[in-house]
Amino acid sequence: MMNPKVLIANYRVWRPRWFYPFISLVVALSLCLTTPQPGKALDLIPFLLQGVQVLQLSNISPNQEVDLGKRINQELVSSDVRLNHDPEINRYVQQIGRRLAVNSDRPNLPYTFQVVEDKSINAFATLGGYVYVNTGLIKAADNEAELASVIAHEIGHIGGKHVVKQMQQKALESGLLSAAGLDRNTAVNIGVQLARDLPRSRQNEYEADQRGLRTLTRTGYSQSAMVSFMKKLLGKSSTPTFLSTHPGTSDRIAALQRSIKAQPSSGQYGLDNAAYRASIRELL
Repeated sequence: MMNPKVLIANYRVWRPRWFYPFISLVVALSLCLTTPQPGKALDLIPFLLQGVQVLQLSNISPNQEVDLGKRINQELVSSDVRLNHDPEINRYVQQIGRRLAVNSDRPNLPYTFQVVEDKSINAFATLGGYVYVNTGLIKAADNEAELASVIAHEIGHIGGKHVVKQMQQKALESGLLSAAGLDRNTAVNIGVQLARDLPRSRQNEYEADQRGLRTLTRTGYSQSAMVSFMKKLLGKSSTPTFLSTHPGTSDRIAALQRSIKAQPSSGQYGLDNAAYRASIRELL
């Protein structure tokens, strides 16, 4: 007959595979139920039991942001956004985008630059480095530096994490933000909605302009291109989508001119109109 002490020792060593996960869940639930803020704790229980992935937008990691951006992009290109697949045009825009990205405030993101088949003068960005540029905007620009100025502006929104902040505000206003955070699927839906509606705050636009100007300058493009493009669009009979936001375009131009005067640059790259027309000839 086996020694009782040996039996006890063996019993102590052996554990079924589900033992530790089960204990972890019990401990987590116990902490939730005994916390001094029961309302917030109870919000976490359904997520633990259902295995839902929850995000804390206030401190979202770069990997989580890129994953959300990828999912938002998938939703957009499968519904609202029709991509242009001309290899030469896409290669050209991607080349400009990559050149700007390495000089941006967040150079380590895996940026994705896509051309949208749309006549309207517009560009937008979403989480994780996804930037979209309409064919109408590409044709409206007179040179590469003007196109680069718009792409730099959108990269500025990514650098400032403006979409993340907008998602957080939207989720809070809609009552979708719990103590545990935001369900990832809900976050994707909000991101898609924001990309469609293109809401822009006054502060975000000014900041994206300034971040974009710094990126443009570091890359060697002409600073004046950002101002010249805005001025040209301001003179159109109907305000392009790209500028149909607050603050007013005249105020943004004045702010950019002050910044350029304060920190001028000798960079003049991208002002060759003929070279630009040749690069986008597939669209003309």
